[in-house]
Amino acid sequence: MPRQKVIFPNISPRAWEHPADRAALSTLKSVPGLDTLLQKMIGNTSERSLRLVALSSAVRVSERQFAKVHKLFAEACHVLDVKQVPELYMSASPFVNARAVGVERPFIMLNSSLLDTLTDDELLSVIAHELGHCLSGHLLYSTLLVMLTNFTMPILQSIPLGGAAIMAVRMALMEWYRKSELSCDRAGLLVVQDPEICYTVEMKLAGGRHVSEMNINEFFQQAYEYESGGTMMDSVHKVLNLLGETHPFPVLRLVELKKWVDSGDYARILSGGYTQDGAFARPMDAPHYASTTDTAKESVVDNMKAAANKYKEDLLNSDDPLVGKIADAASSAADTAKTIAENLRRRLEK
Repeated sequence: MPRQKVIFPNISPRAWEHPADRAALSTLKSVPGLDTLLQKMIGNTSERSLRLVALSSAVRVSERQFAKVHKLFAEACHVLDVKQVPELYMSASPFVNARAVGVERPFIMLNSSLLDTLTDDELLSVIAHELGHCLSGHLLYSTLLVMLTNFTMPILQSIPLGGAAIMAVRMALMEWYRKSELSCDRAGLLVVQDPEICYTVEMKLAGGRHVSEMNINEFFQQAYEYESGGTMMDSVHKVLNLLGETHPFPVLRLVELKKWVDSGDYARILSGGYTQDGAFARPMDAPHYASTTDTAKESVVDNMKAAANKYKEDLLNSDDPLVGKIADAASSAADTAKTIAENLRRRLEK
C-alpha cells in the first residue's frame, strides 16, 4: 500500500539547500550583470539548441508516453508544490544519469537506463532531485557548465588566455555544482520520505542494479573507510580525484545525506517546520529571487558565514589525516593570535 505523503505547500528551496551550495551560488549572483548577460546568451541561443536536440532525439513524457514516469513526475511536483512544471524527456542512454537544463523554458532529461536500474521509488527520488535544481535557481549556471563542458566556443578561444579563462570558470562552476548536488539529494529525500530509498540509489550509482548482491551496512562501512582511512598522500589524491568531477562520489553523497537526516533538519521539515515562499509562483529561471516571507533576507555574507560554520563542523568531526592537519594548523594559528592579542592588551593597560 502506498504511504501517505507529507505535502509541503509553498516550501522554499532554502529549506533543503546545503550551506556551501547557497554560499557559492550567492557569490556567482553577486557579480554585477553576470546573470543578466548569461540569461541573454543562453536563453536566446544555446537553450533553444538544447531544447531542439531534446525534441528531435528524445521522447517527451506525458500521459500517453512513459505514463508511469509521468505519474511519478506529477507526484514529485505535487509534494514540492511546483508552480511552473518543466517539460520532462526520456533519452536512450546506457548511462545512469539525469539532468535539468534551460533558463526561459527549463526541461528535465532522464536517461532510459534509469528505468532498468531503479525501482519506482528510487526513480521518484531522482526526478525530485532534478526538480530541486529547477526550484533552487541552479539552471542558469548549470546550463553554462553544460555548454563549457560539451561545446567549443571559437570566439572565446580566439582571445589570449581564453582557454585558461574558460578552464578557470569551468572548475569554479564544477566546485559549486558538486555542492548543488548535495542540496538536491535532500529534495529527493523530501519527496520519497524514506532515507533508505535514497541510500540505495547511491549504492546503485556505485555498484549497479544488482542490489541483492550488495549490503547497505557494508556500503556505509566503505564510506567510513574512505572518509577516515589512509595516509596524508591518500587525502591529497582524494582532492585531486574529485577536481574533474561534476558530481560528488556516491559515498560522499551518502554520508552527507545521512548527516542531514541525523541532524534533525529532515524530521523538522516533515513536521512542518520549513521556510515558505510567498503566495505567488517562483519563476524557476529567476536567479535573484528572494521569498517575501522568508525569516530574513540572506546576503552573500550571511551565506558565507553559514558555509563557514558547516565547514568548521565538518573539520571538527572528520578523521581524515589531511583535514586533521589543517584543523591543527588553524587551531595553532588561533591560539597564537589569542596570545598576541592578550599580550598587547596587557601592554596597553600598563
